[in-house]
Amino acid sequence: MFEGKEEMADKFEEIGDDHISSSAKTPLRADAFDITDQKKVELIQESVRDILNTLGMDLSDDSLKGTPKRVAKAFVYEIFGGLNPANKPKLSTFDNNYKYGEMLVEKNITVYSTCEHHLLPIVGKAHVAYISSGKVIGLSKMNRIVDFYAKRPQVQERLTMQVVQALQEALGTDDVACVIDAKHLCVNSRGVRDIESSTVTAEYGGKFKNQETKQEFLDFINLDTDFD
Repeated sequence: MFEGKEEMADKFEEIGDDHISSSAKTPLRADAFDITDQKKVELIQESVRDILNTLGMDLSDDSLKGTPKRVAKAFVYEIFGGLNPANKPKLSTFDNNYKYGEMLVEKNITVYSTCEHHLLPIVGKAHVAYISSGKVIGLSKMNRIVDFYAKRPQVQERLTMQVVQALQEALGTDDVACVIDAKHLCVNSRGVRDIESSTVTAEYGGKFKNQETKQEFLDFINLDTDFD
């Protein structure tokens, strides 16, 4: 028996409510970049205008006149700017000439992302670590790669994996780990409306799968680094 349209719609809505990811890769169509960013802004602007009109908003009001264009520009250039591979930061690496052989941890990286199921914010912190196999990377690049992959419609599990995979590729080592702790407004502001809960995801590669190394990383995350 084939499922009807209503049954299929209910199924997909349930998947979204359960925060299930369909893939470790961002689900982009092959023609995603066949049109320019400017054209995307124009098309999204009209779509936002239609949504606001449907909701009954008076778009002749001074406060709302510019909203469709503002939203469209924010979507294309800011909130979802990480969809465009042209915006991926260049992950330059350098020889580990000082022979630093312990793990390097960049903690409390701010995460601003968007849940792909309800297009509501995900806000939290990422903690990223690696052990050099001969290459090192600039500290700010770790922040930038988190920000790049966060600027997409996302699920947190996928974001965590994408950060690790990008750094593994850049550094030429499997020894990379990432933990993200974030609040999802699709949980906090709708549905169960649990404002206290947060979601923690982790991806461990190479030596970080070893329990001792993993625990060392988690201990670094929990260090009090408040310098005020």
